[in-house]
Amino acid sequence: MKILVLVGSYRKNGNTDQITGLIKTALQNEAGQHNETMEIETVYLGHQEIKSCRGCRVCFDRGEDKCPLKDDLLEIKTKMKQVDGILVSSPVYVNDVSGIVKNWIDRLAHVCHRPEFAGKCAYLVTTVGSSPTDHAFRTLNLAMSTWGFHIVGQTGFKTGALMKPDEIFASYQAKTQKIAHNLFMAIHKRQFARPSFMSLMMFRIQQLSWMHAAQTKLDYQYWSGKGWTDPGLEFYIPHQADPIKVALARLTGTVIHRFVA
Repeated sequence: MKILVLVGSYRKNGNTDQITGLIKTALQNEAGQHNETMEIETVYLGHQEIKSCRGCRVCFDRGEDKCPLKDDLLEIKTKMKQVDGILVSSPVYVNDVSGIVKNWIDRLAHVCHRPEFAGKCAYLVTTVGSSPTDHAFRTLNLAMSTWGFHIVGQTGFKTGALMKPDEIFASYQAKTQKIAHNLFMAIHKRQFARPSFMSLMMFRIQQLSWMHAAQTKLDYQYWSGKGWTDPGLEFYIPHQADPIKVALARLTGTVIHRFVA
């Protein structure tokens, strides 16, 4: 099993990094208990070169490989595609994700049109002094579910200012162990094959959009090449979702598409 940990803080050994460190240790323990090999790679987004999006739409119209911004973004994306699951952690700044994380999301906007991460699990973590975390989670959830990820769960940690390692351990060991268990088991049991109502609905909305798009568009070519424009296809990958949930999600998506198309 391969996990990629994305730390959305510039500060190494800060609260966000310490929390993810506990989760990584717990993931290794989970793997050991199930006699499974665990590979974990950590990328500190704040220490990568991710330039600000120019809004030029080259990634949409010609492909992300044609992006004029030559930096570390596509290398990070490649790492995301090579793993089974992702742990995304961000401090909360002004009630939202850090600017580092938002920049990463902005630069992957093309994946909102061409979901490349179906069949992969993601867990979302935030750290905050005292303010609410709901908005930060909405930002992460909307982006990553649109990209095709199965969102296993989300957990916020109130840490105040910088906590010492022994304080972090004493306060949050049990909580981080639960996160690791849930993420590990979601991948192990292939929970991504049981998509949520929201994921099924979003697939239907996009399916209808690209079915009727110009065949010269890159997005249409991507969806058509995957076989996703087949009217009878219900999701990006073979799934085990409840038929009633699928039917309701497709109906809802069809209705919404009529208003947004």
